[in-house]
Amino acid sequence: MKDFAALFTAVDQTTRTTVKTKALAEYFRTAPDDDKLWTIALFSGRRPKRAVTTTQLREWAAERAGVPLWLLEESYPIVGDLAETIALVLPPAAEETDRPLSHWISDLRALAQVDIDVRRDRILAAWDQLDATERFLFNKLLTGGWRIGVSQKLMTRALAQATGQDEAVLALKLMGGWTPDDVTYHGLIEAEDASADLSRPYPFYLAYQLDDPPETLGAPAAWQAEWKWDGIRGQLVVRGGEHHVWSRGEELMTDRFPEFARARDFLPDGTVIDGEIAAWDAEAVMPMPFNTLQQRIGRKTVPKKLLTEAPVLMLAYDLLEDGGEDLREAPMADRRTRLEALIDGLPDEAPLRPSPRIAFDDWDDLARQRATARDFRAEGVMLKRRDSPYLAGRKKGDWWKWKLDPLVIDAVMIYAQQGSGRRANLFTDFTFAVWDGDTLVPFTKAYSGLTDAEFRRITAWVRKNTVERYGPVRQVRPVHVFEIAFEGIQSSPRHKSGVALRFPRMSRWREDKPVAEANTLADLKEMLAAYG
Repeated sequence: MKDFAALFTAVDQTTRTTVKTKALAEYFRTAPDDDKLWTIALFSGRRPKRAVTTTQLREWAAERAGVPLWLLEESYPIVGDLAETIALVLPPAAEETDRPLSHWISDLRALAQVDIDVRRDRILAAWDQLDATERFLFNKLLTGGWRIGVSQKLMTRALAQATGQDEAVLALKLMGGWTPDDVTYHGLIEAEDASADLSRPYPFYLAYQLDDPPETLGAPAAWQAEWKWDGIRGQLVVRGGEHHVWSRGEELMTDRFPEFARARDFLPDGTVIDGEIAAWDAEAVMPMPFNTLQQRIGRKTVPKKLLTEAPVLMLAYDLLEDGGEDLREAPMADRRTRLEALIDGLPDEAPLRPSPRIAFDDWDDLARQRATARDFRAEGVMLKRRDSPYLAGRKKGDWWKWKLDPLVIDAVMIYAQQGSGRRANLFTDFTFAVWDGDTLVPFTKAYSGLTDAEFRRITAWVRKNTVERYGPVRQVRPVHVFEIAFEGIQSSPRHKSGVALRFPRMSRWREDKPVAEANTLADLKEMLAAYG
């Protein structure tokens, strides 16, 4: 654990990517194989399941530290991280040991098999053998909140340096549903055939936001345009007589979309398609609003009513594998031709449609069509260079997303709550309201969009202008107007306003605008009618 703690300290104390990569690469050269395997698992989202609640950890930590529980609770929002708070309040270890990371993860996973008193004793014993940094990391594993400044892309780059392998090849090997229980480090990293796991998707190719005029991209004829849909990016994998559905975040979602089971009847073995999963309105011939699809995302089993009301299909963008052949190096135009040939002639009940290409004569023509994106329940336009390969990760140059400007509305801040982490001492989470007659009706929360200086200013104001306190939430005087930007709007019976926003954030502090001139609930309802 000390080697892993040293790695954490090295990457935590710098913002330089090169320094982090060097520290990770050295760790992958020298650490035990089991520790390397678990480190790869942790940085690729494969964390052990939680065996205790945060409430139990708070109580046990306060007891071991000999402090009142209320004092630990008051310290938590100031520190901003429960794992760190506990590590700070505990007394020094009685007898430090130097067991490897894999040992502590094995102990942690075994907790689920014992009763609560034994869990408590084992966690207290672990705290007594670890120094402050090791305790912090152990607590991170216990709470499941594993974010320590290393992305999967950065980890893969370091692993490539340590092993001498190509980064793209390694990225593919790390995809799929493997766990440290069913593979060894050498089996994962040194396997010659990355397709041995038949469910394995390919690393997703991600686009950059286009902020410059499209004319900077050169001749329009070199580019393909299509709608940027507001669904779930996914890959449909058909191999070995089975099908698998993966999200962009490498989450296996096969059971949530049973419609794709029919893909095995229509697609040949050895097919991998990249596309957008969307709830489909067959009558309007366009996707349903995202909140319709969202009802299915968190479910392991989907009731028949929802299957009927919100059937899904894949709007296919790209063909990555055809007959077992990896097509990623082929030009995008060729992949698209093969995709359309594969899908062409499929019966109506097939859960696949090619995402329509947008024909345009010049950039002005495309700009005019882009302005109508919300009429098709799209977020904007995707631009892909016709000769581009399918790369891994976010790469500049060949793929761009040209999104519509967000919708905006001016709203009044009425509640504030402190943030977490480095912003634990600042008020960063706010509730906003619009006018309904003479009443302010809350309709959304937002916590991003302001600069650090603006967060410090509004924090000082909140502390002086609190009207009521409701636990961590403060009601404030309705004085400040903020422009709220958002990507979409849907009806929502769960909200008092009757609407819910998609990706709301604070785009501007309207210090020039009096509260009386903030928008109204009627304005929101007009937006709902136009864009919902």
